Amino acid sequence: MAPLLEIKGLKTHFSTDDGILQAVDGVDISINRGETLCVVGESGCGKTVTAMSILKLIAMPPGRIAAGQIIFEGRDLVPLTSNQLDEIRAKEIGFIFQEPMTSLNPVLTVGEQIAESLRRHEAVTKKQALERTIEMLKLVQIPNAEGRVHNYPHQFSGGMRQRVMIAMALACKPKLIIADEPTTALDVTIQAQILDLLQDMKERFGMAVMLITHAMGVVAETAQRVVVMYAGKVVEEASVDDLFADPRHPYTQGLIRSIPRIDLDSEHKTRLEAIGGSVPILINPPVGCRFAPRCKFAMNVCTEKEPLLREVSPGHRMACHLGDTQLGAAP
Repeated sequence: MAPLLEIKGLKTHFSTDDGILQAVDGVDISINRGETLCVVGESGCGKTVTAMSILKLIAMPPGRIAAGQIIFEGRDLVPLTSNQLDEIRAKEIGFIFQEPMTSLNPVLTVGEQIAESLRRHEAVTKKQALERTIEMLKLVQIPNAEGRVHNYPHQFSGGMRQRVMIAMALACKPKLIIADEPTTALDVTIQAQILDLLQDMKERFGMAVMLITHAMGVVAETAQRVVVMYAGKVVEEASVDDLFADPRHPYTQGLIRSIPRIDLDSEHKTRLEAIGGSVPILINPPVGCRFAPRCKFAMNVCTEKEPLLREVSPGHRMACHLGDTQLGAAP
């Protein structure tokens, strides 16, 4: 079966005073129906720009999709105008933004904001839209939904606002939800509740989820498949079990080794590993492998030739010059 969404060779660039910033540079990602795909990496790796490029939610200008295809159900979204994409946004592909504190309109009630997409995409009356909105608020477990539908965003806590954002994204029952770090601004307890809610909604509506995150713990709990991005490129892709059991790329290994391990720390107290350095500036990225300046395995070829994303085992792809046996055992 063809993927629900297939991104091929996507390049998203931004014009700046210092030159062209290559935020996304040749990314290939596919998402199957009913699947949860996590896209993971440090801040500045291109995860959010990749996600926002799907529905052209980046500012144009200075941003532009320089190359590539974004094929959703057999249709390339890249040539579509903003008005044409409006028929897909919310109805076919929902988007949960990163910051619930600022993503809601402060001068409209939450009910008005959820009902807007219903009235735009479905033939419902104002009364029917209100009833559906209350139903969605109940589904995302907001108490007293009938009363709170008339409240404004400032009357909700951070966790409740994120639930409202999820209700907005799910109102038209889209086939794909893109969740851009939906738990970043929330405390740990609320994070777990939001992730559980997303999983419940996914199963209830049979949709696919593209989850953008920098937290490997979130990946382990939620994903079926994982894409690791670094400096605008995909460096590794695998099923979640394979990725944690046998991470191949040095960057992926570093991300996993930075996770606290209760089972190990109780016996051997060790400091968490850190990946030295920082993500390169993508106006003038390094030649060859972009991770080479931070990689303890770097060889001469790493600074001369860009590694290609290749399959190292069934369903497991990696972009690295090192041989499979040279990367060391999994943590």
